Amino acid sequence: MKEQHLKDLLIRLKENKLSVDEAVAQLKQGPFQKESNNFFMPDHHRVLRMGLGEVVYAESKKTKHLLKIAATFSKQKEPVLFTRLKKKQFVALKEEHPKARFNKTGRTLILNAPAPPKRRKGTPFIAIVAAGTSDLPVVEEAAETCIAMNTAFEKVVDVGVAGLHRVVYKLEILQKATAVIVIAGMEGALPSVVGGLVNCPVFAVPTSVGYGASFKGISALLGMLNSCAPGVTVVNIDNGFSAAFAACQVVRMVDRVTL
Repeated sequence: MKEQHLKDLLIRLKENKLSVDEAVAQLKQGPFQKESNNFFMPDHHRVLRMGLGEVVYAESKKTKHLLKIAATFSKQKEPVLFTRLKKKQFVALKEEHPKARFNKTGRTLILNAPAPPKRRKGTPFIAIVAAGTSDLPVVEEAAETCIAMNTAFEKVVDVGVAGLHRVVYKLEILQKATAVIVIAGMEGALPSVVGGLVNCPVFAVPTSVGYGASFKGISALLGMLNSCAPGVTVVNIDNGFSAAFAACQVVRMVDRVTL
């Protein structure tokens, strides 16, 4: 149940188009529904609080548990995002839910997925910027999170500091964005560059891409945490989901102010 659905329900109740008992019955079926078992407790109220329904981190879960979780959430109308799917999990879920939205590169699944939102002139959007094509799995995880949250985005890929002129080519898009996600491995310098070019929040994502001394993303993480550009916020290594969620919340707040 989305916030607008709840408002419509209350308006119908106020206008006597709905009885109190009927309203209570609908609420019981919606976000306040309580159910649990020995390995998960669905949170149907989360979409009202945070703008996105349940998010399921799949990597450490058993496939049979994921199938049961997916079966539960497939009955709902709201998008539910599964992240970090392993190959076996991916195949099993695809067999059970062929109409779901799958992204093999991003290792994600969205149940009840909305159509990818289109960027329209003059409306808020997120720029997802990546240093190189090796960072694409994190880019795709971030993009799928934006889709699940019905937020428009634009991808800007392969603009790392090894060829700094490539960022300049995309400067118009970056400076129009409401929030920017910058994804980079190696030394993690790109967020500092972008942070000095835009006037919106920048969410930096270090990736585990790089040679031995990158320490599986720790070098990029430390580089981003030490950025000299103001306004750069850093999430965990390879965590495209958290960066996208934060950026989508910025867009939601902008939308709320402009409505």
